[in-house]
Amino acid sequence: MENRVGVIAIVIEKLLSAPNVNSILHEHSSIIIGRMGLPYKEKDISLISIMVDGTTDEISALTGKLGKIPFVNVKSAITKR
Repeated sequence: MENRVGVIAIVIEKLLSAPNVNSILHEHSSIIIGRMGLPYKEKDISLISIMVDGTTDEISALTGKLGKIPFVNVKSAITKR
């Protein structure tokens, strides 16, 4: 299977979910090529963007696990080829 490059946007609405997010990101660190996180203290949320390079199965596994965490919203965009 061919690798794809993409970006994953994560919005953490309750900071109690942040340790779970970080744990999953660590599990999938082999496909992560960059990460930027911004705490938005005025709104009590955190915003994270993750740049990835992996197969569609690997990227889907990562986003699927993240999407199951309460108070976490995930969206992704990947290259078509």
